[in-house]
Amino acid sequence: MEEIKTHDKKTHSYGIYVLVWLTLVALTGLTAAVAGINFGKFSILVAILIAVVKSYLVLTEFMHLKSEERVFRVFALVALLFIVISLTLLFSDYSSYVR
Repeated sequence: MEEIKTHDKKTHSYGIYVLVWLTLVALTGLTAAVAGINFGKFSILVAILIAVVKSYLVLTEFMHLKSEERVFRVFALVALLFIVISLTLLFSDYSSYVR
């Protein structure tokens, strides 16, 4: 007979979701605060680093990527790789015009 796979989902309590949401709100406030500070060449880097932390929280907690099968995590990593490549090419082109 066929073997039926069951996918056990780990559910979080509402406390984890509220904590992650509050962290996202705080990071959004930090993004707005940092936007007014001149870091020179590092302004965009700081904004991107904050966005990376926020997207990691959303991917792992709200989208439950942490508890999904490995194939979904591989697809997400491939998509992130293409985003990193695109941003690298974009900023390398942008930096050649800005002096």
